[in-house]
Amino acid sequence: MLEFELPYDKRTMTLHLEERNFAGELVGRQSGYPAAEDPAALVEAALDNPIASPRLEELAAGKRDIVIICSDHTRPIPSRIITPILLRRIRSVSPEARIRLLIAVGSHRRTTREELIAKFGDEIVAREEIVVHDSRDPAGLVRIGTLPSGGPCIINKIAAEADLLISEGYVEAHFFAGFSGGRKSVLPGISAYETIRANHSGPSLADERTRTGNLEGNLVHRDMVYAARTAKLAFILNVVLNGEKKLIGCYAGDLERAHEAGCEFLRSLSGVKRVPCDIAVVTNGGFPLDQNLYQTTKGLSTADALLPEGGVVILVAGCRDGHGGQDFFDNVAKAESPAEFLERAVRTSWRDTADEQWTSQILARTLVRHPVIYVSDLVDPRLISALHMDLAATADEALAKAFAIKGPDARVAVVPNGPGVVIVD
Repeated sequence: MLEFELPYDKRTMTLHLEERNFAGELVGRQSGYPAAEDPAALVEAALDNPIASPRLEELAAGKRDIVIICSDHTRPIPSRIITPILLRRIRSVSPEARIRLLIAVGSHRRTTREELIAKFGDEIVAREEIVVHDSRDPAGLVRIGTLPSGGPCIINKIAAEADLLISEGYVEAHFFAGFSGGRKSVLPGISAYETIRANHSGPSLADERTRTGNLEGNLVHRDMVYAARTAKLAFILNVVLNGEKKLIGCYAGDLERAHEAGCEFLRSLSGVKRVPCDIAVVTNGGFPLDQNLYQTTKGLSTADALLPEGGVVILVAGCRDGHGGQDFFDNVAKAESPAEFLERAVRTSWRDTADEQWTSQILARTLVRHPVIYVSDLVDPRLISALHMDLAATADEALAKAFAIKGPDARVAVVPNGPGVVIVD
């Protein structure tokens, strides 16, 4: 009997599997990659040697209004290490500058004070000026251009008016942007909801190039780069983390070149070969990425990429915060079927993109192709059934249900961190 300890909320959940059913464990080398012995030194070294860019101090010298775009509470970026270093370096050359930390929540809920303290620590929250982006507040937004896809490019006003705009970010595989980080701090991070909807349109997401681990020809990525360049994002600091959320890579400098370096490093670690299987057991990497159903579409998309049509997905995720977005939930829950919603979504132009349609579209695409069994003892069961999924309290219970569908000889692949791998042939 094989045992697997799967990340689940802030703990783990054990899966028991007979060896005869085991198809393979898909773990990128990123998961066990050794963490930096001195993470602060790794950050300092990246800032000392920026990629295709002047040093941060050179950019910040003489600036009076500086904005640092920071990731929100759902990203495990080590801001307690990164942010003090950025602030110290900026103030070493511009001690009188006004510096604001702009929290890039995109279209998601506001980050709470408690979550800010957990992210930055008490001292920074008490001392620094922190602004949480609001994608639906017209007074705080300004149009700066038109996206290549045709939609308006509207971003946070304080970012648009800053003398210097920089960002921190976290590079991971992303289920339609290819990779997170870099340009994504602007779009969707600090963009208007109207702009996010245009960028995340049904036709763009339906394009075969708009997939995990791919930037080449990716329509969503193209829009994001335009938004970041037009916003004059001058400098980024992006990190790569291992399976324990520890720092293993840091890249600073030009928003495209530094981001591409981080993506290349991650790609070299996260690519895993496809294995033939009938059932895929996948997690969303545990807390904080499995806080809600919205975020766990990332793990679902990995299982979808791995399985043949009709294969069973077992998703292990706590979802202590529920669905994570009423519109995301309603899109699928109120449709006649996932197939009906998916067909409608891919035919909807960017002008008519429904609220949270994009993540609902990824979910519906998976549900059309696979039975999904959700594993959680924290989520409201009514949410799972409304989204056309089955629920189990443990991974072993879910596995028994999956064998009932696919037969006792079904082959099972285990993916302990779905968002952390890219399936390759």
